[in-house]
Amino acid sequence: MINKKASLITLSVLACTALPVAAEISPQKMADAIFAVIESDRTVYAKRVVNRLQNEEEVITAEEHWEDEKALPLPAQMLRYGAERVAEKDLGVTYALLSTWPINKQNEAVTDIEKKGMEFIVENPTKRFYSEETLNGEKYFTAVYQDIAVSEACVTCHNDHLDSPRTDFEIGDVMGGVVLRIKLD
Repeated sequence: MINKKASLITLSVLACTALPVAAEISPQKMADAIFAVIESDRTVYAKRVVNRLQNEEEVITAEEHWEDEKALPLPAQMLRYGAERVAEKDLGVTYALLSTWPINKQNEAVTDIEKKGMEFIVENPTKRFYSEETLNGEKYFTAVYQDIAVSEACVTCHNDHLDSPRTDFEIGDVMGGVVLRIKLD
């Protein structure tokens, strides 16, 4: 008869022991996996928090100056805050939300790869853009993914904002892109 308590302890020890991993994940698969988390969190926040509380239940708004106005942070701000936290960890992974039509000019594509990627995803709304680039002497795998208008809150905010260079967004439109970089050794 197997001692159940001893078996559970053995399983616990095995679960906590680091095992060598034979297979490596390609930068593209890693970028796709990271983006899946970013996009899922962004969509959930935009639809289930901002859109529900602001547009459906009308109990609180999402505002650019959310702290001063006691409001919710905008979905773009939530993404940026997450990106800043990841960058602080210095893991060789960064991401940013950029746009061809940025409300805030700091969110405009700067590098040649960012510009090519943004152009590609706008022209090919179902395809992803992948490339490599060297920045400050470091080589990166760079991926650019569509940032899609997923709720009325996204569309209304962008179309009504005084600084928005584009005011005809509809749900489902590519509003910008998430640029994700993975440092290559």
